[in-house]
Amino acid sequence: MKALKNIGLLPRVIIAIVLGVVFGLFLPSSVVRVFVTFNSLFSQFLGFMIPLIIIGLVTPAIADIGRGAGKLLVVTVVIAYADTVLAALLAYGTGSWLFPSMIATTGGLPHIAKSMELTPYFTITIPPMVDVMSGLVFSFLFGLGIAYGDLKTSKRLFDDLRYVVDKAIAKGIIPFLPLYIFGVFLNMTYNGQAGKIMLVFAQIILVILVLHVFILVYQYCIAGAIVRRNPFRLLLTMLPAYLTALGTSSSAATIPVTLARTLRNGVSNAIAGFVVPLCATIHLSGSAMKITACALTICLLTGRAHDFGLFLYFILMLSIVMVAAPGVPGGAIMAALAPLASILGFNANAQALMIALYIAMDSFGTACNVTGDGAIALAVDKMFSRK
Repeated sequence: MKALKNIGLLPRVIIAIVLGVVFGLFLPSSVVRVFVTFNSLFSQFLGFMIPLIIIGLVTPAIADIGRGAGKLLVVTVVIAYADTVLAALLAYGTGSWLFPSMIATTGGLPHIAKSMELTPYFTITIPPMVDVMSGLVFSFLFGLGIAYGDLKTSKRLFDDLRYVVDKAIAKGIIPFLPLYIFGVFLNMTYNGQAGKIMLVFAQIILVILVLHVFILVYQYCIAGAIVRRNPFRLLLTMLPAYLTALGTSSSAATIPVTLARTLRNGVSNAIAGFVVPLCATIHLSGSAMKITACALTICLLTGRAHDFGLFLYFILMLSIVMVAAPGVPGGAIMAALAPLASILGFNANAQALMIALYIAMDSFGTACNVTGDGAIALAVDKMFSRK
């Protein structure tokens, strides 16, 4: 049992997918329905938690950022947000071009007759206390109010709520994700859908890996043009931070290495010490790119709406919500469940596929995020270091 706990989230998810596909080939429907029942209960809990995740994480995050109001902060936040949105739009544009033909070659998902669908043995309804948009508006209202009114009691209250939500995610959601994903792939294999989805996933992951390299190149080309230095030499200097993030899957754990390599690139101590820790929280270009590409894939597979206007709205909201992503592996996709459900209409199965596809590339997104922080620091240093 102790050895199982030491296995990372990604290996556990991969094992869950493989076992789901294998056992789905021969397990009887009565056994499959046990896991369908668990997934039904777990998805109800997830639905209940999504608005609480928004309120508990976004409110104190906005309050924290607002308290440090200043020109340097505003410029850094705007650059980080714009780059996150740009990376997500790049994923949407590339996906709209490539993904339909990739999915068409698989023949799409086979249709399941209503009479063939497996149902849970029993269900429990856990309605959320508020809907997602109400929770988001509430978070913005109170976060800004706490920041500008310097409401210390309210700040402590929402800090406590953030602690509870962080623990609920770390102890009550993340550990059960492999079992949840196992149940999804078990059911899909039983229904004959898993093979198609796995083939699509393999192609999409390759496209995303290429995209994340392209994002780093354009970030450092822009930063190199601003500071008038070789962008590839700057990017090479950041390689240790990239590799550290690849191994830890944590932006926070990589901050010391990111900071050291940013200083090596010639950024001043004051600017680097401010920008790098801040961007570890608010600059999520790699994560936003992955989530957008994965969401577009699921929309195409399941026949959901995926027009540009809808995805632009989704990307703009996603880039805000992910600022509050908890610092645990898979935390970004937990925060992203809110806009996925409220804007794109993702149900429990679609959310489970998103979680599986995202976690399969979690460390690459984190590496892209933190390496890009160095590029932002270079640009901000050029604007502010003399002042």
